Amino acid sequence: MTTAQNILVIFLSAALAIFLTLAIILIAKLIGITKEAKKIVITGQKVAENVEDASENIKDMTSVGGIVKVLTEKYIKNNKKK
Repeated sequence: MTTAQNILVIFLSAALAIFLTLAIILIAKLIGITKEAKKIVITGQKVAENVEDASENIKDMTSVGGIVKVLTEKYIKNNKKK
C-alpha cells in the first residue's frame, strides 16, 4: 500500500470510530427521552381521566336531573334513618 492509501485508511477508520461512538451515545439518549415521554403520556392520561370525572360531577350537580337525583338520594337516606 502506498502512503496515500495508508493515510486514507487511517482517516476513514478514525471517522468510523467517531461516528459509531456518537451513534451509541445518541441511541442511549433517545432511549432515555422515550422513557420520559412515556411517563409524560401516562401522567397526561391520568389528568385527562380526572378532568373527565370532575366534569361529570359538575354536570350532574348543575343539571336539573342531577340535582333531583341528589335530593332524592338524600331524602331516601333520611327516611331510612327514621
